[in-house]
Amino acid sequence: MRVLLTRPVFWLGAVLVIALAGAYAALSWPSGESAVPAPTPGVVRDVSVQELHAAASQGALVIDVREPHEFAAGRVPASLLVPLATVPARAGEFSRDETLYVICRTDNRSLVAAEALVAAGFSDVRNVRGGMVAWAAAGLPIER
Repeated sequence: MRVLLTRPVFWLGAVLVIALAGAYAALSWPSGESAVPAPTPGVVRDVSVQELHAAASQGALVIDVREPHEFAAGRVPASLLVPLATVPARAGEFSRDETLYVICRTDNRSLVAAEALVAAGFSDVRNVRGGMVAWAAAGLPIER
């Protein structure tokens, strides 16, 4: 194998295969379709704080899984406090067909909560990348 990797013909072939695969992918993408894939049921999708802001301004359900003292210090306007430890017990409060946005301080606890919700049968759960740290850094409104 070591001898094969030192031959230029091997590398030329590898580059050719990669180039052909890329060209095939570009040509086979149906015209008129968005490059952003639709949410896959049963899979947590990461979203930016800007995407959350747009959705929240349209009334999307935002679940904050931080602790009460963190929530009281500042939160996404109209978000609902559901501490991480209570997510499984409170999952029945939400519609399984509704898009759920889950946020915490950074995005670690929210990912755990989002995965638990997907495991409980929710079809469209979105984890907010960067959490409240990213929300505040973006200068988005904070409710206290």
